[in-house]
Amino acid sequence: MQEKSTTDVSSYISIKNWSEDDRPREKLMIKGRSVLSDAELIAILIGSGSRDESAVSLSKRILSQAENNLSELGKLSVKDLMKFKGIGEAKAVTIAAALELGRRRSSGETLSRKRITSSKDAYTILQPIIGELPHEEFWVLFLNNSNKVLRKEQVSKGGLTGTLVDVRMVMKMAIELSAVGMILGHNHPSGTLKPSQADKMLTTKLKTAAQSLDIQVLDHIIVTEKQYFSFADDGIL
Repeated sequence: MQEKSTTDVSSYISIKNWSEDDRPREKLMIKGRSVLSDAELIAILIGSGSRDESAVSLSKRILSQAENNLSELGKLSVKDLMKFKGIGEAKAVTIAAALELGRRRSSGETLSRKRITSSKDAYTILQPIIGELPHEEFWVLFLNNSNKVLRKEQVSKGGLTGTLVDVRMVMKMAIELSAVGMILGHNHPSGTLKPSQADKMLTTKLKTAAQSLDIQVLDHIIVTEKQYFSFADDGIL
């Protein structure tokens, strides 16, 4: 019978049998979380691998299918994750939940800025929320008179090519928050940055309604995964 090489055997060894310095949990406690690789952090989440594969090896395999990119990994659904041998529903849900917390943390840190001073500031807030979604969503950033964000609110969720927005509902929210400014934002899952005629018409409709209440629409941002389009910067607001 052909013997496995040392390299092959090591990949079959459970984390519990590794040296203490190589165990992800212990490594985090001793050296800190920043020294752990993405695969080691995911291994901590899933806890164990399978009979044939360690948790770290399994995590590396999952990451490789996501091009070793956490943003790409975050796009995988629970069902997608469960396609990997060794990942059941509980582990898949744990991974998905951890990545969602990371996304929300990024969004929350952005919101803590004192005020929005440019279209890029608005994009930085909106991108983690809607930049990678497979469907369209329409959000509004409600601002006070210092351009600080009072609230970010999803006002519509649509399909692959569009979304409907209730203008009256948006205005009601603005009044309840005592907002004096708004920044509109929605994503284009297709990746195109060019605003559609429907986008322009909706912007005009919201701007007109807001003006009647002495509220200013400062911008409308079209968000994709890596880029954005600003109505204000382009002079079409």
